[in-house]
Amino acid sequence: MHAKIDCLSFGATRRMMGNTQSNNYKTLTPPDTPQHISIGKNKFMVKSTKHLLLNDEQRDKMRAAGRFNAELLDHIRPQIQAGITTAEIDQLVHAYTTGHGHIPAPLNYRGFPKSCCTSVNEVICHGIPDQYTLKNGDIVNVDITSIVDGWFGDQSETFLIGNVSDEARQVTQCAFDCLYAAIDILTPGCGITEIGEAIVEVARPYNFGIVREYVGHGLGKSFHQEPSIPHYPDSRFNHMPLDPGLCFTIEPMINVGRFQGIIDPLDNWTVRTMDSKLSAQFEHTILMTETGPELLTTTENGPRPGHKF
Repeated sequence: MHAKIDCLSFGATRRMMGNTQSNNYKTLTPPDTPQHISIGKNKFMVKSTKHLLLNDEQRDKMRAAGRFNAELLDHIRPQIQAGITTAEIDQLVHAYTTGHGHIPAPLNYRGFPKSCCTSVNEVICHGIPDQYTLKNGDIVNVDITSIVDGWFGDQSETFLIGNVSDEARQVTQCAFDCLYAAIDILTPGCGITEIGEAIVEVARPYNFGIVREYVGHGLGKSFHQEPSIPHYPDSRFNHMPLDPGLCFTIEPMINVGRFQGIIDPLDNWTVRTMDSKLSAQFEHTILMTETGPELLTTTENGPRPGHKF
């Protein structure tokens, strides 16, 4: 799950009322947006992350959290198909997580009511699972985060349901390629802005929008912590290195149309694209080591780098 660019927190996502359209939306960050959405435009700036660098024991804790989270995604993967409701996906996540003695991090986080996020079609992020039934042609991002012995593992994938449109396949491919292009440029001590630069190079030929309001984030014993990881070049992060021992997420959200989103006032979580066009996302938890990035949430059965949808 992502943070908002001007805070270290949860982002936005899908509606509670299924897939119906409504014009009764507020623009992002309205005055009555809850504290978990926006805290202030200077909060995300970080002078140092040295206090967040993990020692060997702590790194192993993060590896265990990421490993379980990946197992969870593989567990629910076969069920994500036409005919299942997003509430049923949530139930699968909750049962598997609690059945293994762990905690689904989204549940009750700042009032979020479910154990995962399910963001369908034009929903950018943080969709609340409900009675919407996935149908042929949909795309759905499933975002899961597990707390394992006090440490957080976080990742998401976008799934194609049945026969999807060329546009749906393209935006999913772009989001997937953006994630791995960003991972490929990571080196110990590299600058955060290099992530956004790599993503722009992939998205530009498609003329797709890169979401700016919601970003990756540091991860450890807190769900969202320093630093913010924007998915577009931001000069404010030019001198912020990703040093060995730092754990963080990269989770580009790519829109077919405009990059802006709008938040649903009915649940105050769900964010849809402003123009109602499709959005896709992929996410990994990454540990920067002395020799380079280590992906902590690699699944056994999910798509690998170079995969074609």
